[in-house]
Amino acid sequence: MTTHEDEVTSGSNEEPDVPEELARTALYERHVELGAKFAAFGGWEMPLQYQGIVDEHNAVRGEVGLFDVSHLGKVSIIGPGARAFVDSCLTNSLDKIEAGEAQYTLCCDESGGVVDDMIVYLRSDEELMLVPNAANSDEVVRRLTEAAPEGVDVRDHQRRYGILALQGPNSDAVLAALWIPVGHDYMSFVDAHFHEIPITVCRTGYTGERGYELIIPWDDVHVLWDALIAAGEPQGVVPCGLGARDTLRTEMGYPLHGQDLSKEISPFQGRAGWAVALSKPSFWGRDALAREKESGPARRLRGIQALDRAIPRPGMTVTAGNSGTGTVTSGTFSPTLRQGIGLALLPSEVSEGDQVTVDIRGRSESFEVVRPPFVKSSPS
Repeated sequence: MTTHEDEVTSGSNEEPDVPEELARTALYERHVELGAKFAAFGGWEMPLQYQGIVDEHNAVRGEVGLFDVSHLGKVSIIGPGARAFVDSCLTNSLDKIEAGEAQYTLCCDESGGVVDDMIVYLRSDEELMLVPNAANSDEVVRRLTEAAPEGVDVRDHQRRYGILALQGPNSDAVLAALWIPVGHDYMSFVDAHFHEIPITVCRTGYTGERGYELIIPWDDVHVLWDALIAAGEPQGVVPCGLGARDTLRTEMGYPLHGQDLSKEISPFQGRAGWAVALSKPSFWGRDALAREKESGPARRLRGIQALDRAIPRPGMTVTAGNSGTGTVTSGTFSPTLRQGIGLALLPSEVSEGDQVTVDIRGRSESFEVVRPPFVKSSPS
C-alpha cells in the first residue's frame, strides 16, 4: 500500500546518501536529538524530515513550523556607494525599496542565465546584506568581490550568522511570547535583541504563509531554537525539514535555483521576469535579457496539475500536442490538494487551461496547465 508520505518522498525527494565531508549547521546535534533524517543539500548535511513531510507541511499551513536554514549564504556589502554598486550588478531595482526593506532579485551572467536568486536586505546606502542559496553563495561572493569598486567591501559571513525560519499563521504568537518584534510589513526587517543576543527579524519566507526569518549569530542559534520550540508548544510548533520546505514552495509556485531557474533558464523563461528592471541602464546580463524580452522567450515555466493521481517528477517529458514537448522542473504530491502538481518548462504557445501529458515511467498521464500558486495563502 502506498501512503501519501511515500508519494511525497519518492522520486526527486528521495533521501540520498550523505557524504561525510558535507558541512553542518550549528544545530546539527539538535537535529540528531529530534530524530531527523538527513540529506545532502547545496554542500550541507541538512534535515530532510523529522516525523514526516506531510505532517510538517500541514503544520506550517495550519499552525507553525520551525526550519533551520543556516546553510543559506550571508553576504554583506559595506562602504560608500554600496547600494549603487549592488544595483548595478543585480536585476531588480533598489530604487523600489527603502532602508529596512528587503527585495527579491537575481544575479545573472552576461548571457542572461541565472547564477542565483536571492533576497537583498537594505540597511542604508552604505550597507546591504544578501542571502543567496547555499550552493551558489561562493560564486556570488566571487563575482561581487571581483567587481567591487575601491572602498566597497564584500564580506562572506557564511559561518558568522545562522538563520531560522518560523513559518505559519501562529508565528506572530510564538515570537510575541518571547518579546521579539512582530507585525512589521511583509518584505521588511527590524533589529532587536533576545536575551542580549542581537537578531534581525525579517518578514520573509519561502512557504507562502505568514512568517519570519531570524538572522542570529552562529554560536547563539541554539539558544533561540530552544526558546522557539518551548514558546511555540502551545501554538503547535513543529520542527520542519527541507522536504516540507520543498512541497510548501512548490504549492506556491516559487522557483528553486538549479531546477526552475539556472544558467540555462533565464528569468523570463522561469517566471521571474517581474524581478528584472530593464529600466535600469545596466546590470549583469541586461543586454541579453533585453533582447529576449523583445523577441519573447521560446519557453516558459508553467504550473501543471494532475487530472488523476499521477505525480510529476523533475526531468519527466511533457507533451503539449502540436506545440511540442517540454520538461518537468519541479514536481511533487501536494499535501494540501492531495494530488500531483509541478512546474514545467513548456513551449511559449502553451496556455493556461490547456491539457498536456506527462510521461511517468512509460505511462501518459493527463495534466492541466494552471497559473501558480496552486493553493491560497497569505504571507502578508
